[in-house]
Amino acid sequence: MTKATEKKLEPKVQEALNENIIHYGDSKEVNPVGYMDYNDFVKLTDKKQKLEGFDDDYNDFVDYIMKITHRIWEEKGIGVIYDTYHNNVTMHFGAHNAVGIQGVIKGTLETLHAFPDRKLIGQNVVWSKFGENGYLSSHRIISTATNLNDSGFGPATGKKVNFRTTVDCAAENNRIFEEWLVRDNLWIVKQLGYSPVEVAKKMAKNANLDFDTKFGKDENMKGQFFPEKYSAKDGSVGELVREMFNHIYECRLFNEVSYYYQDNAVNHFICDQDLVGHNKIQGMLVSLFASFPNASFLIDRITCNQRPEKDGHDVAVRWRISGVHEGLGMFGEPLGNPVEILGINHLKVVDNKVEEEWMTFDGLDVLRQVHIGHVGENEDL
Repeated sequence: MTKATEKKLEPKVQEALNENIIHYGDSKEVNPVGYMDYNDFVKLTDKKQKLEGFDDDYNDFVDYIMKITHRIWEEKGIGVIYDTYHNNVTMHFGAHNAVGIQGVIKGTLETLHAFPDRKLIGQNVVWSKFGENGYLSSHRIISTATNLNDSGFGPATGKKVNFRTTVDCAAENNRIFEEWLVRDNLWIVKQLGYSPVEVAKKMAKNANLDFDTKFGKDENMKGQFFPEKYSAKDGSVGELVREMFNHIYECRLFNEVSYYYQDNAVNHFICDQDLVGHNKIQGMLVSLFASFPNASFLIDRITCNQRPEKDGHDVAVRWRISGVHEGLGMFGEPLGNPVEILGINHLKVVDNKVEEEWMTFDGLDVLRQVHIGHVGENEDL
């Protein structure tokens, strides 16, 4: 394994070398969130960043993301969406996309109908510039809510739930024009007391199968060539994380978890599971990829911010797994369906090793894709 060298490069030079996959935001330009309570965060009034085209109400881009989230969801200012989303916003949900602000309004209202007391606690916002005049945020949220009315999952249960959502938003001129959203819906369904497989089958039954042309099979190998191993170009955190995901996720070198993760590292996995230590993290990765043993793995984007007081870095990694459910693993007996998974990981990297990680993807949507065309068969997760 090739270790990263100690050479440091300026962010702009490095960005060019990294083929636009790795991006950096200057932490001095914003008031970071960290574990700060929203009551304290809104008291920060320093305008550290000049946001061209954005309303003067926002001190910086992190402030913009935090404030509009609170105003839309907790203050129920649905109309704020008209001011902060592009009319033709593109929404990415993993296996499917949606276009248009009407869908954003509809989804927000339906969620608040089902969970009217939902509170969104912003745990962190990792950000960078996006193009010449835009910005991108990766916002990690823990929500608490009570299921007081019917939802897309089923009849109201009156049960309280908590769940993680991670959202990447690209914005320019005060409007979000593209969004990548991953929510731990599998954990919501389990807390509501529903069978995840039955809910997924119901969703699969409603899937549109009129246009099911097969365009090709995504595989991790390119023909007969093995996955190409990436070596970090320098000692920067972005290069380190890119190398790590290539080795562990793409090349399936799960043994290298011990190199890239601290001994007592914790992975906050879906369904409120905390995986502590190398063995637990390795076991999860083996189980996940056992369901999709030959699927391709791609990194969409890596965003890096230095933590306050130079306590390491916060890094957001948006990734995709695309392949066939052809192995016995985390998602049960293989049924042979193609599956697309969109995921976002947040990492705290200290002294060139991962100390803490939050891994989010929609396991319920994975089950939905697994069961399309197989509704009626008796499987469980």
